[in-house]
Amino acid sequence: MGNRREIQELKYLKLLSTKFRNISETTTEIINLQAILNLPKGTEHFLTDIHGEYPAFNHVLKNGSGTIREKINDIFKDELNTFEKKELASVIYYPKQKVDYVIKNKKNNDKWFKNIIYRMIEVCSVTASKYTSSKVRKAMPKDFAYILQELIYERKELPNRKEYVENIIDTIISLGRAREFIQAIADLIQRLMIDKLHIIGDIYDRGSNPHLIMDTLISHHDTDVQWGNHDMLWIGASLGNRACIANVVRICARYSNTDILEEAYGINLLPLATFAMDTYGDDPCRSFIPKGERKSLLMAQIHKAISIIQFKIEGEISQRNPEFELSDRQLLDKIDYDRGVILIEGKEYKLNDNNFPTINKANPYLLTKEEEEVIEKLEKYFFNSEKLQKHMNFFFTNGNLYLKYNSNLLYHGCIPLDENGELKEIKLLGENLKGKKYLDKIEELVRKAHLYKNKKDNKIFYNDFLWYLWCGKNSPLFGKDAMKTFERYFIDDKITHEEKKNPYYKYYNEESVCRKILEEFGLNPNISHIINGHVPVKTIKGEKPVKANGKLFIIDGGFSKAYQKETGIAGYTLISNSYGMKIVAHEPFESVEKAVQEGKDIISSTRIVEDSSINRIRVKDTDIGKELQTQINDLKKLLNAYNIGLIPQIITKD
Repeated sequence: MGNRREIQELKYLKLLSTKFRNISETTTEIINLQAILNLPKGTEHFLTDIHGEYPAFNHVLKNGSGTIREKINDIFKDELNTFEKKELASVIYYPKQKVDYVIKNKKNNDKWFKNIIYRMIEVCSVTASKYTSSKVRKAMPKDFAYILQELIYERKELPNRKEYVENIIDTIISLGRAREFIQAIADLIQRLMIDKLHIIGDIYDRGSNPHLIMDTLISHHDTDVQWGNHDMLWIGASLGNRACIANVVRICARYSNTDILEEAYGINLLPLATFAMDTYGDDPCRSFIPKGERKSLLMAQIHKAISIIQFKIEGEISQRNPEFELSDRQLLDKIDYDRGVILIEGKEYKLNDNNFPTINKANPYLLTKEEEEVIEKLEKYFFNSEKLQKHMNFFFTNGNLYLKYNSNLLYHGCIPLDENGELKEIKLLGENLKGKKYLDKIEELVRKAHLYKNKKDNKIFYNDFLWYLWCGKNSPLFGKDAMKTFERYFIDDKITHEEKKNPYYKYYNEESVCRKILEEFGLNPNISHIINGHVPVKTIKGEKPVKANGKLFIIDGGFSKAYQKETGIAGYTLISNSYGMKIVAHEPFESVEKAVQEGKDIISSTRIVEDSSINRIRVKDTDIGKELQTQINDLKKLLNAYNIGLIPQIITKD
């Protein structure tokens, strides 16, 4: 066995020697990697439950969750007044819009350009100081890479170099390239402020621009996503799951956001709208009036039409998959349509709406011919939407059910627990699974649904399972015993609306339980954390995002406007940098116009949750650092092989 390992190692070292051809190249790389290990770790930002709120999300990315404003204050202190600091921040956030505004409203544009460029270079130099010059160079926009490199790393305090820098900036302005150069510096600052971006689920639903968020994430230099229940709903819809499609359309109608479907993804809702008007034309659809300002009767009719289709399809899937244990969610056959009442858990409740023109009392889950035509067309539109498929593919290339990264465990919903706070054992496809093994199996099934999307015979269970993850009682994404959509629409008695949370949400305040979960996923509970979304933190009622003595962070602070009355804020960002971890609470974002014209920013309050300022965290303490150390160890073996003549060097002539 020893000889075999030695042979394999020698083969690997020979392969490595094709890249590092001699002692000089090998030692240079070791020195470079060793230097990187001792740099401060890059800054990670964690956000969750964005729910389509693109303007607020985009601003948080642009202002680095408030860190750019902090950086400006630290650098310039009393050198700049409040107006000048706000102006500089707004140029960094929205360079194109701000420059256009200044050109329109200022007289001496050249002087303003010169001052702003100097200040931006100062911010950029400080921001770049924690990275290697190679990494900064790679992040630079190509058009101005050489100039930026000269300005950022110049010793401007030297008299002859000061004149050199002034000359560069004057030339940029005189050539009419100041606007483009300011854009380039702003892009670089924003890029360097967030080294790694983690999205802990729920990009979709409620807000009106999830597609713009997806475009931003796809173009971002380094991001990952942990799937949320709303994301899974859209994944299922893109793969042709009819129940997921109906839910997606229903939620868009509920929030008057059908433009997402029609304009962003090219999904034609005309067949559904025509069917809804024909079928529910005389129905006021009171329980289906959309939320928000756009309260049209047509949208209410669409909302009701797709909801009834949804309940029928869900009943069919539930019947087809008894192992889902969702028979209690089959409610259409529990209705006495003549009396307008429904029987739930042995008790009768009066319905607030008894107009069900498409229900066959003998078989209430049977779609009418017209309903079948509507859902068949929707399935085709979802499946053939090129942009939707591109966005959903991103979830598979950059996403997972959970992620272990730098001693943090990231997941959206919960780890199912039993009433005693132990990992709940759940039967899935004949296996009894819990904890990590349960989540790993779920991810395998989701990826199989994607793999088999063009193979109808193989995909039925996997496809159905995507809907289960949206609303099943043992779904780690949902985390409740039942989804009471029907009850919320048709029954006024709010006791029927209650959805019991998984015991996880009772025990996640206990440090011992969180430590147990971390150990289950192979993490050291003494230094690790759980980072979680899904459940809004009701800050306004005194709830805190930090749980279990700092072992768990719930960072759903209400990006979604629908939840801001409950949370009292407009979102959280968890920031992990070389100085430790802090939670930033955001106030509502007003508009890009106000940010540009008045310097309005999201007011953010910061709470330090873990202080490492005395012993700063270095790259060597991160997952990337461990990979680099492995590379260093391999290079040292290669160096030794060169020194003893085991592998011949290739000496090149310059």
